Amino acid sequence: MPTLYVYSREGCHLCEVLIEQLLPMIRGRIDLEIRDIDTNPAWHERFRSDIPVVEYDGEPVCMHFLDRDAIAGILRR
Repeated sequence: MPTLYVYSREGCHLCEVLIEQLLPMIRGRIDLEIRDIDTNPAWHERFRSDIPVVEYDGEPVCMHFLDRDAIAGILRR
């Protein structure tokens, strides 16, 4: 199954909201891996305060807020 990645950090309210909105859309249709940017120096350097970021197939899909249309497009593939 393909995977969406959400780059976030603990205590990030926007991250929590995005994940809460994303889960019902993708449940059972695509895997989700949540990556805490504070656990990996490369992720921290890349994203810093530009979180949350949803990434699919190596490309950012949405940043800061959930783009439902972009996620729906991925699910239709």
